[in-house]
Amino acid sequence: MIRNYFKIAFRTLMHNKTYALINITGLALGLAACVVIFLIVQNELGYDNYHTKADQTYRITLHGKDYNPSCAFAIAPAFKNEFPEAEVSQYFPEQGGLVSVDDKKYNLKVYAYADQNFSRIFDFSWLAGNPKTALQEPNTVVLTESEARKYFQDKDAIGKVIKLNNEHDLRVTGIIKDLPSNTHLVFSFLVSWETIRKNVNTSNFWSIQGGMVYIALPKNEPAKAIEARLPAFVQKNWAADIAWEKGLLLLQPLKEIHFDRRYLNQISMPRSKETIYGLAGVALFIILTACINFVNLATAQSLKRGKEVGIRKTLGAFRKQLIMQVMGETTLLVLVSVIISLLAVMLFLPYTETLLDIRIETASLFKQEMVGALLVIVIITILLAGLYPAFIQSGFQPLKALKSGISDNSNGKSFLRKGLVVVQFSITQILLVGTLIVGSQMDFFLNKDIGFDKDAIVTFSTGEKPDVLRQKLLDNPGVQHTSFASGGPAYNNSFAPFSSPELGMTENDVTEIKQVDENYLSMYHIKLLAGEPVTKVITKDTVANLIVNETLIKRLGISSPEKAIGQRFFIGDQPIRIRGVVQDFQSESKHKKIRACVIMYNPNSFWQASVKLRPEKMRETLASIEKDWSALNPKSLFSYEFMDERIASLYTQEYKMYNAFRMFSTIAILIGCLGLYGLVSLMAVQRTKEIGIRKVMGASVPGLVVLFVNQFIWLILIAFIVAAPVAWFAMDKWLQEFAYHINIGPEIFLLSIITTMIIAGITISHQSIKAALMNPVKSLKSE
Repeated sequence: MIRNYFKIAFRTLMHNKTYALINITGLALGLAACVVIFLIVQNELGYDNYHTKADQTYRITLHGKDYNPSCAFAIAPAFKNEFPEAEVSQYFPEQGGLVSVDDKKYNLKVYAYADQNFSRIFDFSWLAGNPKTALQEPNTVVLTESEARKYFQDKDAIGKVIKLNNEHDLRVTGIIKDLPSNTHLVFSFLVSWETIRKNVNTSNFWSIQGGMVYIALPKNEPAKAIEARLPAFVQKNWAADIAWEKGLLLLQPLKEIHFDRRYLNQISMPRSKETIYGLAGVALFIILTACINFVNLATAQSLKRGKEVGIRKTLGAFRKQLIMQVMGETTLLVLVSVIISLLAVMLFLPYTETLLDIRIETASLFKQEMVGALLVIVIITILLAGLYPAFIQSGFQPLKALKSGISDNSNGKSFLRKGLVVVQFSITQILLVGTLIVGSQMDFFLNKDIGFDKDAIVTFSTGEKPDVLRQKLLDNPGVQHTSFASGGPAYNNSFAPFSSPELGMTENDVTEIKQVDENYLSMYHIKLLAGEPVTKVITKDTVANLIVNETLIKRLGISSPEKAIGQRFFIGDQPIRIRGVVQDFQSESKHKKIRACVIMYNPNSFWQASVKLRPEKMRETLASIEKDWSALNPKSLFSYEFMDERIASLYTQEYKMYNAFRMFSTIAILIGCLGLYGLVSLMAVQRTKEIGIRKVMGASVPGLVVLFVNQFIWLILIAFIVAAPVAWFAMDKWLQEFAYHINIGPEIFLLSIITTMIIAGITISHQSIKAALMNPVKSLKSE
């Protein structure tokens, strides 16, 4: 019997190829998108879960004026003495480096120093070497598989030597598999902590250089009990250091690091769980849209099959059998769609890293939880898409069906179908508004109100001979402006406490310190609001004369830039006099408020060159700069970064989600268009006689097209009324994650409704024009 159901289903689908193709395409797209989104969500929510001790592992973080994932190198050794029950590991990630292997050189993005306890706390897949001793001795290194292949191809890397930063000769003692994409740990290789331990400050509480401390507690040891002892631990070891400023140590659970938005200054930027759940919501919208397509098309198709059902009932078919027949057709469609969707997913997954910056292995498709989730999705899809059409079709009255056919308004099908179209358009407009708002916020991140010029500016190291380099840059015809500094506006690496008892600010705050040359403000177009610009003078006075930003004078309680000139405050114990005030500029991401900033001239800290290129010959100029730089620094490799790329890197996680929302929203809209196209096609077939009569009576082609379009315009407007408040509420909540964000204006909603109208109009017009152009004699004769 079941075999017969599928045989009839196959014949029916082959007889209605267009209907079957539209349904299979829509379902396949929906299922493929859902599977990919499920894999992305599973990947994101599973950050660092694969470690055996994940539930017992914590990162020690610092909370002073803000939350800092790093703490002083002094913490780890003292913590080991005070809390012997915990496993403690020192980890120190570094960005940028140079590796030399024989006569070849390689630029590094990220590597790290780690002690021998690191591999006891975290699980890595070791391909070679002893995890217990690989990082025990100085000048040893553990490579990831891809790094080992890059340096030594297919040769055995164990025992080989690489040189790091022209300083350390490192012996390879281990090889591990490349890290999975869902970990906050990011490194190319690990150098033993013993290599640099003697060269770092392990005594001062506030000597924070980017190092991190991880601990693994015994299973029966509650983290709250350890955290409660931390204030006494800090007081005991660093009472003098924290006398002027409160410093708290906190325990951050390993599994929460990826989602904790309080900690922003780290290589792997955190992401809110709400954004991930929002992406899961998009998957629900997509599969719902695909199911609505199926129900609408199946219900409309049932009108054509009224006589078939009437004959079957007259010949003795039971309603249960008719329901099973329709469910068989639905199951066949869904199964074919599943096969196509899985093939599409397998072809797409290798590109997820390029498109979404998320690496997902094809093997993830065959994991138990993925197979289970796919079965649940398939069953729900079959039930959602098949049950209603099955009950409607099986409920036809045989006499009525055979005598006059089934009308479009029978059993409320027309009302339900219009309601489903409204739901579909509502989903489309919610996703469209969401995508437009995220896109506007991304543009705001990268281009609006950053307070400095970033166009055509490239940054790189000043190298070993900065004075010679500066002259060569000035002589280069492709260079417009040049400035040397401790870092460009979007780079921050130096902070200090400041206060002003005489202005009533007795509590310390944190200021960023930028050490720049006399060209810095003019090249970056940082606006001077009052006072004097940076000059090429090193003051030897007891009181230093420096330039500050607007935020700093507001923190001091000064009402205007003009009134700030000559006012005094302290950076640590150093007295400072304000000689100039500049407009605020964005040195960190817009996730948090702009902090106070001090700008001073100090050539001893000029580590980065910034160059504004002439746009007409940027490639040639860069090649010329690389040639000059390499000649001055023969032991190093030239590496540069455009300022706009640096700014974009601050919003990597948001850009991932923007690309995902944009892609999957497009898929949802495409599925909706497929369904709309199919629905109009069926309507055109059902109204062939009416169209023929109207044409005979003098109706024009545009008039007939408007007849079709009008039926959907008011549905789109109702959908907009439903979608607009939902989209506004959801996106307003998302925008609250950022200290600076756009305001949701009416233009976004207007653009959304216009776009939806255009998309729907194009979709409807194609098929309605085709129907309107049909020869009325032929249509009336066939009817």
